[in-house]
Amino acid sequence: MRRFQPIAFVVLLGLLIGCQTPVGVKRIDARSVHLHLTGNAISADVASLGTLNVLRKHGLLEQYDEMAEETLARLHGIFLAEGELTEALALAELSFLQGEKKHSRAHYLASAVYAYAFLFSKPTDLPVSPYDPKLRLACDLYNRGITSGFASQDGGEVELRSGTYELPFGRLEVVFPDRYLTVGNRKLVHFLPVAELDVRGLRNRYRQPGIGAPLAAAQQILKEEVALQVAPRIKVPVTAILRIENPTQQLRQGHIHSMLELYSPADSEVVHLQGRDVPLEMESTAALAAGLSDPGVWEFELSAFLGGDVFKDKPSQLVSLEPYRSGRIPVVFVHGTASSPGRWAEMLNDLTGDRRIRERYQFWFFFYDSGNPIAYSAMLLRDALSAAAQKVDPTGQERALQNMVVIGHSQGGLLTKFLAVDPGDRLWTSMSNKPLEEVDVPEEMSGLLRRTLFVTPSPTVRRVVFIATPHRGSFFSASWLANKVASFVRLPATLGKNLGDFLLQNKTILTVDPDKYFGTSVFAMKPGSPVITELSKVPVVPDVKAHSIIAVKGEGPVEEGDDGIVTYRSAHLDGVESEFVIRSGHSCQGEPGTIEEVRRILLLHASESCGHAVGCG
Repeated sequence: MRRFQPIAFVVLLGLLIGCQTPVGVKRIDARSVHLHLTGNAISADVASLGTLNVLRKHGLLEQYDEMAEETLARLHGIFLAEGELTEALALAELSFLQGEKKHSRAHYLASAVYAYAFLFSKPTDLPVSPYDPKLRLACDLYNRGITSGFASQDGGEVELRSGTYELPFGRLEVVFPDRYLTVGNRKLVHFLPVAELDVRGLRNRYRQPGIGAPLAAAQQILKEEVALQVAPRIKVPVTAILRIENPTQQLRQGHIHSMLELYSPADSEVVHLQGRDVPLEMESTAALAAGLSDPGVWEFELSAFLGGDVFKDKPSQLVSLEPYRSGRIPVVFVHGTASSPGRWAEMLNDLTGDRRIRERYQFWFFFYDSGNPIAYSAMLLRDALSAAAQKVDPTGQERALQNMVVIGHSQGGLLTKFLAVDPGDRLWTSMSNKPLEEVDVPEEMSGLLRRTLFVTPSPTVRRVVFIATPHRGSFFSASWLANKVASFVRLPATLGKNLGDFLLQNKTILTVDPDKYFGTSVFAMKPGSPVITELSKVPVVPDVKAHSIIAVKGEGPVEEGDDGIVTYRSAHLDGVESEFVIRSGHSCQGEPGTIEEVRRILLLHASESCGHAVGCG
């Protein structure tokens, strides 16, 4: 029995302590496990499991908690001696944490350098599997290291410039060529770190993940351009890259030479680094929202409706988000009454967030004094498109410029239709019982009447989209309130005088009451207005394809409905390629359904115009 006593004691001890083993598991909720496995310096302000493993491997975990700087120095020496890329990533993450803790530019820049070494020390080959989260972590550390490492003193901007910067282990020499700051007639200034911006007013946020610090740049116009002007107040999405040749070798030397580079989507969406093309990190939504936060973008909506001559001295009433790119089909947005191009922001954000769209199109916007006569504003739109096409393609070789798409909302849809019809003298005869050539009118006024009413299709436009367009007038325009507001509208001085003299001298040839329908756009959009009533009967020419998007509020019958401003019956046109009805109020251009219909139309247009190729050269 004495032989079995030790065995019994062991068995009894095992029973007393249960089934606890030196190694084991316990079940917790999946979310906690995921947070434990994926937490890192960027997402949770903690070192990732991979970095903790590196510290433990070298017996540095306890030392790091007590002496972080000494630990980083030792790990730096280990990396230089052994060249293991996992150590480079650990150094990048720990340096970033020190940067956050100490608000240290040196540590942020060190993080970017180490992360670059991890990502690009081996030419052409990825350091880990593309499915390994370490790859995304390294990109984020590199991107945030640049953003914070070059931050201004108050942290509000990123300052891109040449200079020598101290690192915990040496120095970083940065060369930033001035050529990156000049793009055509603009100089890029005031770079905002968009990763630190919270966006409001836009439903969706689009981000292209990749390499580089995403920024939003303001623009200084060096020279105003006629015909087509890059929108001066819009901020441009750009990406900053810190290029380091032979990063591991330079780390051993302790003095690192680098090149700071700047890219925009107009240049490329990829950058060539160490033998491979790498996607650039870009944030188009945040850049768009930052530009539209400028009150100046919106303040002219009412003044341009009431003023008549607001854009008289502007070099162009047609603006774009970027210089013209060969092969990209222009999509021209035309806003409605007392509105502005800013009202297209939601649609623009979603369309530019779609790679299929932005590879084939670029976006232009027409500004106009929306209180002016509709036919007059349509003439200015036609002239603007013609001048822009002549400017960017004087020889007429650009196929994309012969396939423009024009999208108009409300009154903008009426302007758009003027581009796609051939009414002959029908618009004139709808209000006069005498041919224009027999009317005693000054040559200047006669020429203006011909240019506004005797129109021919724009040769560059191949597809038009009407959104909530009052083809047969708006019942709101006939209301007391609309007429009261319209009474404050001033026409351009020259136009107002010429039109007034014409009406005074030629009342006998007019078949309609000029006091009821002539003058401002509000009067012209009253139901029964002769010009737009006749325009609604004129079909779109066969060479141009037309689409209608009609808003109807509520759940009642579509045919009897309206959007609060325009009835369905007024917005409906026979013979269009498609008609899409959205349950919405009048300002429906930002509604998801409207945007998806426009996306469908643009993809169809690109396929029919240019096939499946990127661009339309």
